[in-house]
Amino acid sequence: MDRSTELSPSHPTRQTASKNKRSVRMFLILWIIIIAIGVFAAYSYSNYLKQQMVAEMKTYTNEQLTAVKQEYQLQMKDIGSEIAAIQEQVKTFNELLTFTKDNAGNTSDNSNQLYTELREVKKQLDTLQKKMDLLK
Repeated sequence: MDRSTELSPSHPTRQTASKNKRSVRMFLILWIIIIAIGVFAAYSYSNYLKQQMVAEMKTYTNEQLTAVKQEYQLQMKDIGSEIAAIQEQVKTFNELLTFTKDNAGNTSDNSNQLYTELREVKKQLDTLQKKMDLLK
């Protein structure tokens, strides 16, 4: 038998060693490509989730701001109507007070009652004004 034609499993030829090196390289390159694709996919998915979460938070925040704005407007409307009613009372009391002062004599003490009522109404008006200022 000729030695060159006989292949022994313990003595690999250059071709098989070269093929083994190529297959190892291809295997490593394939794994590197798979890992790179995985990293890129994870990065893309995390960006997608981030954008989705930001959009949901923006929608939720806008809904909450709209609700707060509507509630604020309702409160302002209520306070405005209360202030208008109290101002009308103050105007009426001022007219009564003026009339009472003009008609009061030394024997009458009605003006003091009107002053007391007027002070109470002014206190209520001031309280409502403070509430309105706080809401602004």
